[in-house]
Amino acid sequence: MITTPLTADLVRGALELEETPRGLVAHRLPARARAQNTDPRLAMADTQPAGVRLRFRTTAAVIELETLPTKIEYPGAPPRPDGVYDLLVDGKLAAQATAPGGVRFAGLPGHLKDVEIWLPHNEITELVALRTDAPVSPASTLDRVWLHHGSSISQGSNAVSPSTTWAALTAVSAGVELVNLGFSGNAMLDPFTARALRDTPADLVSVKIGINIVNADLMRLRAFGPAVHGFLDTIREGHPSAPLLVVSPLYCPIHERTPGPGDFDHDALASGVVRFRATGVPAPDKLTLEVIREELARIVAQREDPALHYLDGLSLYGPADYAEFPLPDELHPDGASHRLIASRFTELAFGGPFA
Repeated sequence: MITTPLTADLVRGALELEETPRGLVAHRLPARARAQNTDPRLAMADTQPAGVRLRFRTTAAVIELETLPTKIEYPGAPPRPDGVYDLLVDGKLAAQATAPGGVRFAGLPGHLKDVEIWLPHNEITELVALRTDAPVSPASTLDRVWLHHGSSISQGSNAVSPSTTWAALTAVSAGVELVNLGFSGNAMLDPFTARALRDTPADLVSVKIGINIVNADLMRLRAFGPAVHGFLDTIREGHPSAPLLVVSPLYCPIHERTPGPGDFDHDALASGVVRFRATGVPAPDKLTLEVIREELARIVAQREDPALHYLDGLSLYGPADYAEFPLPDELHPDGASHRLIASRFTELAFGGPFA
């Protein structure tokens, strides 16, 4: 077997690679942003490599990837399943593996092929070694880079595997390079995240705003509008004319008219079921998903930016979809819903402002 150094030209979707005593950690925020962050949940999400994949060309029939995974468990909640590694050959899902069983793919076709290994979207992953039975070389870069920021739904919560999150499915379908800055619980309009978006090369940019701000009860209406304007202003400093899509929240019954904070449903948790609930008390200045959608639509229209567009999240997943594909934990879509959202985003964004 040939051991190939894990270098930046083989890793896609990460903003920085940090060398460790064992190997590499792929970060989805740059060091400057990480230094300004005070939320341990964001620090964890940064090292969960959603959208990060190894991409190379090879004739190898056997591929081994050695990794060091770190699992997160929550007191009282059932253990989370092992992270999944998806192998795509020439753009098609060919095999899956988990780290405890050894990330090894064998019996692959011997022709020269483009190979992608999508890393787990919900498990901290340290890359240790890549071994193959034939040499590898970097694959060519796709024509366009799509830079996306959002919440745990964008990171991929409740998706079946890393290449079947809605953002990954969309990117593969549209033929674009994905840089996924979706951070579980942390789409908070942080200025350091806006600067990371500003400084990351991209042809297309989208930001999905709202659900985390509501379920954290982070701010009131007075602060929300100026914060959105500032976030978009910063992005525009680095991407002055790129298509920029503002996406409002998907349908989520617990927060449509009830503000945060969100919390676990502790009665359900006692029975081993993870479910969330809204605990806030409505008030005129408090944010709900209905208020956020109205405000985002107003802000986009007010800015008079011809390359700025608004996409109503209800057109991706709305009340009728909830009736057919309910949210298993009342907050995150399941695998079928991720596919539905991907199909609609591909049509509405890549068939529209991203065409």
